[in-house]
Amino acid sequence: MKGHPVAYSTSVITELMVPGYANFGGKVHGGTLMSLMDKLAYVCASKHAGNYCVTVSVDNVQFLRPVEVGEVVSLMGSVNYVGKKSLVVGIRVVAENLQAGDSKHTNTCYFTMVAKNPDGSTAEVPPLILESEEDVRRFCSAVQRRRIREDGVAFMTEYKSTFTDHHAVADLLSGERCVLSLSDQ
Repeated sequence: MKGHPVAYSTSVITELMVPGYANFGGKVHGGTLMSLMDKLAYVCASKHAGNYCVTVSVDNVQFLRPVEVGEVVSLMGSVNYVGKKSLVVGIRVVAENLQAGDSKHTNTCYFTMVAKNPDGSTAEVPPLILESEEDVRRFCSAVQRRRIREDGVAFMTEYKSTFTDHHAVADLLSGERCVLSLSDQ
């Protein structure tokens, strides 16, 4: 299966933030930005895979700075990693105030997408051709995030049985901002 370079599926969405996108605090609603990010992740992943792609998870969603109504938001996405049937799309969001000439990095996140065949089964994804040091860095970072997530699943599996042991729970929660108030049954 022939691969595609990162640049092949790199895409940008630019949109004016209108008053209808505002939350109760007067800033652009995070859900509006998430919806735009999901659309961009779909475009990048589907272009690379050559198939319909669905969102499986979103990692490291960081709302670094608020987006104001009236700003122009540009979402830049690229496929950072591919597995056998999945892809990780990295997205960077920048908001620009056209009148002031200011721009700010507002969001970063990573969407894991899975490619689907027309019959709904998972489809194999073409390899990703890494052509720059930045491509390699992003791919390696995605591998590291995956390993950390897998370690977290292993951690939860290991400690899941301790959640029913009140002494183990008390040890795990010591120093946390909670009050343990379990009745002995």
